[in-house]
Amino acid sequence: MKQQIRILIADDHPLMRQGLSTLLGSDPGLEIVGDAKNGAEAMERALELKPDVIVMDLSMPIMDGVEATKHIHKAMPSTKVLILTTYGTSADIAHAIDAGASGALVKDAEYDRLVSAIHAVADGGTAFSPEIETMLKKEPHPPTLTERQREILEHTVNGLSADEISAKLNISSFTVNEHLDAVKRKLGAANRAEAVAIALRKHLLKI
Repeated sequence: MKQQIRILIADDHPLMRQGLSTLLGSDPGLEIVGDAKNGAEAMERALELKPDVIVMDLSMPIMDGVEATKHIHKAMPSTKVLILTTYGTSADIAHAIDAGASGALVKDAEYDRLVSAIHAVADGGTAFSPEIETMLKKEPHPPTLTERQREILEHTVNGLSADEISAKLNISSFTVNEHLDAVKRKLGAANRAEAVAIALRKHLLKI
């Protein structure tokens, strides 16, 4: 007999967590090992319970689904994340995929599709709702920033000048400005303020 797929459910709505637990728990091939009400708790419970698949909401307090996915994927690459969301732009979904998610479904997906998606990601595959696939094809993938570019932009958001960032990171002011110019080119921004605004809108950095 095939071993049950162990599932952790992460969603900030109690009724959603309870509904998914009841629904998926009735499947003999699935075992609900726990739930979490935010991304930070999902990360803690994942490390504790070591589930095979995490059914993860995107929009949650304290830590969102993208950030939680990134930390979980880094710490536990064998645990698969399936995003289940009622909303989301192509940028939100794309960032979740970049963070390590193996698939994304809308919350009104049919039960059979959800179960199939869980099995697919547990087996190392991917699974996406048709609506999400269409959205990802229509809208361009959001640009990505390097860790250094993100770090410098975050310091810019906090009001530091190029000289102050230079001293803080122990790099030259010229290098700081080079990175900021690269960020502007990537984001199609005319100046640093616009680059910051675009980066925040596209969830490319956290403040």
